[in-house]
Amino acid sequence: MPFPSPYDTWFADAEFDASYGHTLATLREIAPIAAPDGFAERWQSWREQATAVDAAPTVLSTETAHGRRVSVVEHAGVDGTRLRAWVVEPLSAPARVGVIHSHGYGGRDAVDLARVPDDAAAIFPVARGLPTLNAGVGAPEPQAEHVLAGIETPDSYVLGLCARDLWLAADALTTLVGPLPLYYVGESFGGGIGALALPWDDRYVGATLIVPSFGQYDERLAVHCVGSGETVRDHVAAHPEAREVLRWFDASTALGFARIPVRVEAALWDPYVPPPGQFGVANAARILELAVLPAGHAEYPGAEQVTAEAIRDSRAHLARALNAAS
Repeated sequence: MPFPSPYDTWFADAEFDASYGHTLATLREIAPIAAPDGFAERWQSWREQATAVDAAPTVLSTETAHGRRVSVVEHAGVDGTRLRAWVVEPLSAPARVGVIHSHGYGGRDAVDLARVPDDAAAIFPVARGLPTLNAGVGAPEPQAEHVLAGIETPDSYVLGLCARDLWLAADALTTLVGPLPLYYVGESFGGGIGALALPWDDRYVGATLIVPSFGQYDERLAVHCVGSGETVRDHVAAHPEAREVLRWFDASTALGFARIPVRVEAALWDPYVPPPGQFGVANAARILELAVLPAGHAEYPGAEQVTAEAIRDSRAHLARALNAAS
């Protein structure tokens, strides 16, 4: 099938059509996966268990950079595993909002303040097992091993642990800087993990999810990709019982339980996170601001301008969400 214009020019050497034959109209029709019985109760139980864990953050180092105070901290995950993160604070005045800023499946090697307002404190958690701060800690580092770690049961599956760790990362931030309304930013892996965690934490006023992963597993398992989804797809083909575990970790299912305004930046072409999964997440949001990206996980003409506009609009979304909650 020929790629839709202009993708035949932009991605002429691509292995396959990463629009998967969809248009914006067909993507907007993709329904989120309905929750299995007990979905909310299970996540609420995990949230309650997490409140009994002391994040116990400790500051390992501090410097002044980018006009902010930047610290490397260590805090507990949901099972007590000690995880490292960066915490950023304004220098001149107390913060008005706290930003929990997650990352893609490659991990993180530095803070990225593009979507963090000057008057915000932020924590940049690094998921268990992932580089640089937590490589091999609490989960295997290689992506193909990481995405399958603990998939035998819902309680042990790594994606659930990573989502639940976000509650402890937020605890760590508020312990260090004081109680603040929270806003979430997550891209790809971080977008999907955030969608799983957000509905069960009432401290959040809003979120931006950028090309979110782990959404709409019926669509995700049906198509080839070059990201972590392909590893999961191969595993489920060999172990069909794993599909039942994945039902508890569908970002499209979880986001339907969130009552905060959510901005989703979803791509029409993406070989790593298939667009049907991304739009399954977007279509689940009760209060949605949708930004349609030409492509995700790819370079293309005009990408810098698209990214700059997305960052601007995401900051505006945060400001509106914060004002509405005040």
